Amino acid sequence: MDFKNTDEILDFAIKNEQQAADFYNNLANDAEVKEMKETFLAYAKEEEGHKARLEKIKATGEYDLPEEKVLDLKLGDYLVKSKASGKMSYQDSLILAMKREKAAYKLYMKLSEIAPNDNLKKIFKGLAIEEAKHKLKFEIEYDDVIYKEN
Repeated sequence: MDFKNTDEILDFAIKNEQQAADFYNNLANDAEVKEMKETFLAYAKEEEGHKARLEKIKATGEYDLPEEKVLDLKLGDYLVKSKASGKMSYQDSLILAMKREKAAYKLYMKLSEIAPNDNLKKIFKGLAIEEAKHKLKFEIEYDDVIYKEN
């Protein structure tokens, strides 16, 4: 990733958030279970919120992401990778969502390392934390629903 300026970094992150929102909206559209559909729509909305936050940062130069730590159950690290496909099972959808959130976390941590200033470093670390929270929610859901069924 070679970025020439802050706007290019933010544009990349904004595009990434839109792709994440689209991913969750697509999973919601394919979901057969009402609760699953609602879960994925909620995540799409959160990703759209991240996008809006980044767009605001780009427009104003101001940021407001708190620093915090998030527990990682690491369940997603031990599950088989899967690709999005029509009519996925709830288990496969959760696994894929965990993998995407882990990848998004790694992406934002990498962007924080290469960010040209402390403000952008904090922004990307904050977004990484948000993605870690999403992964944790999916891990908890997986643990509560899938592990208890088996």
